[in-house]
Amino acid sequence: MFTYDKLWQTMKERGISQYKLEKDYNISRGTISTLRKNGNVTVYTLDTLCQILHCRVEDILEIIPDEDSPETK
Repeated sequence: MFTYDKLWQTMKERGISQYKLEKDYNISRGTISTLRKNGNVTVYTLDTLCQILHCRVEDILEIIPDEDSPETK
C-alpha cells in the first residue's frame, strides 16, 4: 500500500495549494482527487509533482508494506 500524506505536507511547506496545482500547473481535479484517495497515478504525474515542488519522490509518496506481504512475516 502507499500513501500520499507526505505530498500534502510538502505542498504546505512549499506554499503550493491544490488550487495552484490545478490552475498554475495544469494538474487535473481528477488527478488531485486520486491522490487524495491514495489511488494510482502515473510515474509521469509523480515526476511532474517532484518538479513543481522541487523535491524527491520520497517527499510525496510513502510505501507501507501490506500486512499480508512476505516482508512483514
